[in-house]
Amino acid sequence: MSHRFVIAMMLAAAFTLGLTGQTWSPPRTPEGHPDLQGVWTNSTLTPLERPRELGAKAAFTEEEARAWERRDLEQGSRDRRDGSAEEDVGRAYNELFFERGTRLTRYNGTIRTAMITDPPDGRIPPLTAAAQKRLDDARAYAALHPADTPRDRSLTERCLHWQASGPPMLPGPYNNDYQIIQTPGYVMILVEMVHDVRVIPTDGRAHLPRTVRQWMGDSVGHWVNDTLVVDTDNFTNKTRFRGSSENLHVIERFKRIAPDTILYSFTIDDPSTYTNSWSAELPLVASHGPIYEYACHEGNVALMGILAGARADENKAEAGGKPR
Repeated sequence: MSHRFVIAMMLAAAFTLGLTGQTWSPPRTPEGHPDLQGVWTNSTLTPLERPRELGAKAAFTEEEARAWERRDLEQGSRDRRDGSAEEDVGRAYNELFFERGTRLTRYNGTIRTAMITDPPDGRIPPLTAAAQKRLDDARAYAALHPADTPRDRSLTERCLHWQASGPPMLPGPYNNDYQIIQTPGYVMILVEMVHDVRVIPTDGRAHLPRTVRQWMGDSVGHWVNDTLVVDTDNFTNKTRFRGSSENLHVIERFKRIAPDTILYSFTIDDPSTYTNSWSAELPLVASHGPIYEYACHEGNVALMGILAGARADENKAEAGGKPR
């Protein structure tokens, strides 16, 4: 029996329950918690922030959504061959290798223009003055030292950590699958991109001491009725989620609302970076498994090429008598 057939039957059952006035109840683990296990994807064309051109428009009509999707897919296609050679190279792989999805998220009868639900303008709050200076200093350093050593490159380029894999978990251009496994006292999330794994205790333990810092932070979870709430603290200053600091604090919520859907929401609080906290939500939709290995490793050919290219640029500048 195919995966698609099973999902179709489950959706039909859920629709029938709605017509008869019954409420859908999620399957449960032996411990009595909602069963979140499976492979899920968050691929979507819905942007994290509302595009400025949309102003206060919080939702699309179906007709507007289809027009937006067509435009997005056409403009974002890596198979385009217009523009300069540099623009063509900048589009990277062919469209075949990308997996952004083909539609905006449709949830609860609404097609929102952004994942962000708070603040109401659908935009990330402004940076604090200290955070802006921190960002400007980092950019200035990167301009002068783009690739002196491997440590000057991002954690993602070095195949150490994909910053969008969580927390919070946001879709990227491809590899947007997550596998959830539950055991007594733990929830594990395998991230397809760069093979990150989150092991989240749900046995009531406290956070690690503040002196113990990790790229993905220290996550502890607990159940509030049928919602898994995950609290993550103790990040390092290397994670830099959208300019964040080591004071980043993330609250995530996972609630299974249908046979094929987990509603995923999160709140970001980092007073060292943002003038206000902000929140977003998006569905995780059932996906085909299994998740195959993402064979990215530190010191790969691309990284050596980046460093070699930087040395070539330096030699060229010195030969021409130009400063770096």
